[in-house]
Amino acid sequence: MVDRATPPPATGTRGASDWAFPLRLHLSVIIVGLLACTALPLVWIAYTQGKVTALSAGEAQMRQLGLRTIENYRDVFNGGYTAIETAAAVPQMLTPPPQDLPAKQALLLRELKSSFHIDGVYVGFADGTYIQATNLATNPAWRDALNAPADAAFAVRAITKVIGIPVTTWTFFDQDIRPLARRADGDDVFDPRSRPWYKAAVSEGRTTSVGPYISAATNYLTLTFATPVAGKDQVVISADVMLVTLGEVVDTGTISEEAHGYVFDSTGRLIVHSDPVIMTKLRDQMRRGRLMSVADVAATDPAIPAVANLAQDRSRPDGDVFRFLVNGREYLAQSFRAEIAGMLKNYTVVIAAPLDDLVGPVERTLRRNLAAAAAFLSAGAIAAIIISRLISRSLYALADEARQLGNLEFKQSRVSRSWISEVNALGKALGSARDTIRMFSLYVPRELVRRIVMTGQSAIGSASRQEITVLFTDIREFTTISERRSPEEVVALLSTYFETLNMIVERHGGTIAQYIGDSVLAMWNAPVHDERHIENACRCALSMKTAIDEMNASNRAAGRPELVTRFGLHTGPAVVGSVGAETRRQYTAIGDTVNIASRLEGLNRDYGTSILVSSAVRNAVAENFSFLPIGTVSVRGRTGQTELYELRG
Repeated sequence: MVDRATPPPATGTRGASDWAFPLRLHLSVIIVGLLACTALPLVWIAYTQGKVTALSAGEAQMRQLGLRTIENYRDVFNGGYTAIETAAAVPQMLTPPPQDLPAKQALLLRELKSSFHIDGVYVGFADGTYIQATNLATNPAWRDALNAPADAAFAVRAITKVIGIPVTTWTFFDQDIRPLARRADGDDVFDPRSRPWYKAAVSEGRTTSVGPYISAATNYLTLTFATPVAGKDQVVISADVMLVTLGEVVDTGTISEEAHGYVFDSTGRLIVHSDPVIMTKLRDQMRRGRLMSVADVAATDPAIPAVANLAQDRSRPDGDVFRFLVNGREYLAQSFRAEIAGMLKNYTVVIAAPLDDLVGPVERTLRRNLAAAAAFLSAGAIAAIIISRLISRSLYALADEARQLGNLEFKQSRVSRSWISEVNALGKALGSARDTIRMFSLYVPRELVRRIVMTGQSAIGSASRQEITVLFTDIREFTTISERRSPEEVVALLSTYFETLNMIVERHGGTIAQYIGDSVLAMWNAPVHDERHIENACRCALSMKTAIDEMNASNRAAGRPELVTRFGLHTGPAVVGSVGAETRRQYTAIGDTVNIASRLEGLNRDYGTSILVSSAVRNAVAENFSFLPIGTVSVRGRTGQTELYELRG
């Protein structure tokens, strides 16, 4: 069964019925509404509770990450602090080299190997001698600069004095602290006493931190712990922590690609960023003696301005989680200040991550749940639509049947029996009406009724004066044909004849107003307006003649009489509309234009022509058709002369 929507009424004022909706829509809305009222509140409650849970989980994840980060942060610097304190307690470290050199090398190498965060451990002496152990595994570029063996993991530089002249020796060790090679360096003019870490430890007389600065040995951004040895003047033991290594400690990439860790010094300057690219820029800017501003970093990390403000806020407690917006995106951040043996107490560690990355897994679960709920609700809606269609499809079929009757169309009925008794009763009544109207339509020109209803010209008194084109047809010697043939044969001939003419008139936009015996009265530009009514009428007359000629050829071959037809065509004003009684009326055209068309049809007998037209028709479409002048005649019943033309093609 095909469902069709009921069209809006063609006429009439807008009322309550204009806002009516199909039954299936009402049923669908009711069922879907019940489903929505039940399901949506439950889904919304589950979703909001899930959002709260997700936010709590995100904050808990941020706190756990912060605890791990600050613990690792302390481990890095505690490793450096422990290394120098341990070395300071060993007596062999207090004598200048080359005294106890093997013991010094062994101790420094063990400390390097025990803490991968330390890049180098070294001791400076008052006489300018120096011993340094460096981790080559963390700095391949430094290995290349020293031209060290490929499998070298550590290097020890010893500066001793020979007859007052400094002599530098490099010794390389593998991962198991086995010596690989030893080389003297005659170009080394390094003096530990001139270095900032040495001066700071001696001047302050206590363990201190120096930096960050660019290390002369590794060319990396470095922070140094240095301590003067108690009771020994100007012996300073130091350890380097590369801030690149520290950046790995505060790396938050495990939870989000857009999460970052930061370390700010006491002046609020960014000294560590978990992004290696930004760390490289920080080092390059510092090597040039310039500071990298927050605006420079913001181009890569848009969260840095808010993070820098947080780092400068000394009133915020350690470990406090707070939110901030960056370009409409919400972030979570946490800050810490970790003091190492009285040092670095003004350094601030901050970790920050987009909230949606932290709560992403929970959010995805919530979205999946929402999608599942939406799928169930959609399934319910589809079921509601199917049920409503099953209930209403018979009504739509009946509405389609009624619409066809209104259009005077009598196709095969599509109404089937329904399991609703009222629908069956309505279908039965509509079937009776269909049979009655079908019978009635055989006696009234169907197309004329359609057009009258469409234009609203069915009321008595609705006739109006307008320009029309009128075509009269008549069959030559039809009386003689009727006398020689049986009535049944005549009716059969006329039925075929009229059916052909009716189809041609409708195809050319005309309307057959009357069948008068064997004659036909057709008109254009009424009841439907047609700007090209004269041209269409001419084309219709030519098409009729061609069709009748073909019909006559078939009649001759079958032994039937020929129906030779004459045509009269005129255009002009006429009164067109419904005339007659209240209970019986006719749609027609009245006026001189109709009379002239009838007279022209009759004049074909005198001139032996087929299609006579007036000068009004010829003058209007002379450029589109071929006309043969016939002459000027006085038309019976009309004063004045009328020019005649034969329409040839």
